Amino acid sequence: MTNHSITGKTVLIAGGAKNLGGLLAVDLARHGAAAIAIHYNSDAAKAAAENTLAAISVTGAKGFAFQADLTTADAMERLFADAKAAMGSIDIAVNTVGKVLKKPMTEISEEEFDAMSAVNSKSAFFFLKEAGKHLNDNGKICTLVTSLLGAFTPFYSSYAGTKAPVEHYTRAASKEFGARGISVTAIGPGPMDTSFFYPAEGEDAVAYHKSAAALSPFTKTGLTDIEDIVPWIRFLVTEGWWMTGQTILVNGGYTTK
Repeated sequence: MTNHSITGKTVLIAGGAKNLGGLLAVDLARHGAAAIAIHYNSDAAKAAAENTLAAISVTGAKGFAFQADLTTADAMERLFADAKAAMGSIDIAVNTVGKVLKKPMTEISEEEFDAMSAVNSKSAFFFLKEAGKHLNDNGKICTLVTSLLGAFTPFYSSYAGTKAPVEHYTRAASKEFGARGISVTAIGPGPMDTSFFYPAEGEDAVAYHKSAAALSPFTKTGLTDIEDIVPWIRFLVTEGWWMTGQTILVNGGYTTK
């Protein structure tokens, strides 16, 4: 029987320097991963990446960091090649990269739409492509999407709309990679209490999101806590391997499909 434990495995996390990705990197190291490669986008995240590497090293795992703008196929190819060269192999690949825009459809420019599509859809496609090429047999892949995929809501058309294709990419990849024992999932958190959330929201919207989930009163802020998402990702990339081709919304009752 195949061992689906995290112990001794190698992990690549896109967007792994801070927030959910950073917490996940440290968590998987604490649960026995042998090596973790984290990606970060810009110089602004370099200090956070270094802090995450320091926390990984405390666990005894090896840590590596790579900076890249992942909106081109070439950059994604280099990331996987560099991570594989550093760690020797890749068992688990998690993509937490995303970009949010809250704006009426009638005000979104072509440039804004193209930027959203490049980060949320194009990079996700090429992440899955490279994961399919580079992961070991019986590997695990998980992509972060959004619980807004289960919502009727205004102003997030370019955000949820450019995350929506990832659902089909996930289904297709699960079929194409399944013969090698690779499971592929997408996970859609509710609005999370991170720096990613607040810049796009006004006070009224923040107040709404903090009360919208059924379990909002039982979280620290009313929003989804990253600490509540990490165990789900850890499960999906270990013992939860039999779940594949699926998008799971984990949001305390914020939306459903």
